[in-house]
Formats: sequence, C-alpha cells, structure tokens
Amino acid sequence: MTSPILDTPSEPHIIVDDFVAPKCAGFIEILYQDDDILLINKPSGLLSLSGKNPLNWDSVHYRLVNGQKGLTAAFSEAKLPHRLDLGTSGIMIVGLNAEASKHLNKQFQARTIQKRYVAMLEGSLAVSEGQITAPIAKDRLLFPRVKICQATGKTAISEYKVLERLKHPCRTLVQFTPVTGRTHQLRIHSQFIGHPILGCDLYKSEQSEHMAGRLQLHASDLYFEHPTSGEKIHINCPHPF
Repeated sequence: MTSPILDTPSEPHIIVDDFVAPKCAGFIEILYQDDDILLINKPSGLLSLSGKNPLNWDSVHYRLVNGQKGLTAAFSEAKLPHRLDLGTSGIMIVGLNAEASKHLNKQFQARTIQKRYVAMLEGSLAVSEGQITAPIAKDRLLFPRVKICQATGKTAISEYKVLERLKHPCRTLVQFTPVTGRTHQLRIHSQFIGHPILGCDLYKSEQSEHMAGRLQLHASDLYFEHPTSGEKIHINCPHPF
C-alpha cells in the first residue's frame, strides 16, 4: 500500500520573486541640494533600491551613488530613509552623510514627517473628502500583494480630498494624506472604496489598469525638519498627469 503524500506546512507558501523591472528611461531630477540632504523627483518605473535579482540593479540608490552620466554627480554616501513603489513618482528625501541620515530616520520612525500624494482614480467619488480605515495584512498566497483583513490586518488610515472630477473617461483627481504607512496602502485603499488608481497592475478593476500608461500616483508634498538646521521645510512637486 502506497502512503499518501502530505504537503509540509512550508511547501504551499513558498514565495518565488522572479520579477524583473523594465528599463526606466526617465531620470532623477534634483529639486534641492545642500551639504546634508537631497530632495529628488523619482520617475515612475524606477526601483528605489536595487533588487536581489542581478537584473534589477538599476535604482534610485544606484544612480545616486554612481551618478547619472551628464546629469547628476555621484553621491557616494547617499542613503534613503524612505522608499516609493516602482510605479510611483515624486518626492524622495536623501541623506548625504551618516548624521543627516540618522536624523531623518528618527523623524520617519516618529512619524513627524508628513507626506501627501496625488492620484487619479477611476470613476467619480461621491464624497469630496473623507478617511479610509481598512486594516491591511500581507497576502501570502498572492505575493507581493497585500489584502484588507479585519482579523489579521494592521491599522491603516488614509485621508483623501477630491481635487477635480473629470469626464470622458470618468475619473477623479484626489489628494491623499496617509496617516499610517503600510505597504501599498493608497493603492489597496483606493480599490477598497471602489475607485482604483489608474494604471495600477495589482489593485484594479476590469478596466482601470488600461486607462493609463503608468501608475497615476505621485508623491507631491513633503513636510519635515532639516536634520542640521532644524528648519521646518515644505516642498511641493507638481504631478505629471
């Protein structure tokens, strides 16, 4: 008699990450520079950090450390205290020395840095402003996605404000202020309320992904304290869509 083959607990959930990012033709724009920090505008389609796969070497960090030929100098000590998703464009802050990077990391950990985003959503939002409070958990069966889960999800809060309602096709430009910073928070919260972000490949409706050539999510504003001078700084970078 042949014994039944039983799956071990670890076998059904083996995560294989074979993603290779398409080549990004966009470049990093420096919005502000001093001896301690950079404020940059990341293009959509560029990884924040180089991936484990050798083919995913190109990234914001790689380009900053090595320089962009004919465009920007090399910043050998550049550190990224926060990241943006591959498809998200917009403002990132960069530490240029150990002390500045340490100070910025503390600000992010203390949640004293405020970030705002602009996104184009499918359809017309009925309410002009509000708050989304759906808890978020990892989805181990659909890596790298996350899921809304009341039982195991962590608290996730996104505030939104309608900036403009557009037609042909019907869509809504919104400003997001994430109160928490969960992975893919704005993308899955948008889908959760029935208005996914245009161009999103993970959290979408039947047509929303094909309504834009890129993820229409942009980090537009950053409020923080300069790590050396202590000055309160607000920088804005207009969205490109």
